[in-house]
Amino acid sequence: MSLEESIKLAVESLDAQLYDIVTTKENDRNIYRVLVTAKGGINLDKCAEISRMISPILDVEEPMSGVYNLEVSSPGIERKLRTKDHFKASIGDKVKIKDIATETYKGELLSADDNKILIKTEFGEEEVEYDSILSASTYFEW
Repeated sequence: MSLEESIKLAVESLDAQLYDIVTTKENDRNIYRVLVTAKGGINLDKCAEISRMISPILDVEEPMSGVYNLEVSSPGIERKLRTKDHFKASIGDKVKIKDIATETYKGELLSADDNKILIKTEFGEEEVEYDSILSASTYFEW
């Protein structure tokens, strides 16, 4: 079983879902960031509980070489969309998509299947295939 699968099982045992795992460096610190979601949202207590559950897993199977900090958090209201499951879970949300032709689409995500997404923009409906997406994220209009 891979490290990600172990983390996923641990997170799911606490009634949450693994959204993404990101490794990054901020202010000369290595960070192993585990992003989780749950019905009704994620709070600080749930993040702490998940952190305590996955820490022993990371002690056995180190995710990064050297010293790192573990962060467990929600992906936030404005989050990156990387996988087909991310898109499918975001149907009805406002999204911003950049494609390989450097077009930018902003609007409501109407549908997502295994090949493409459909966005309702101010100009009409736009169909975008996953293979042509450079970056994607949800956004919130304040």
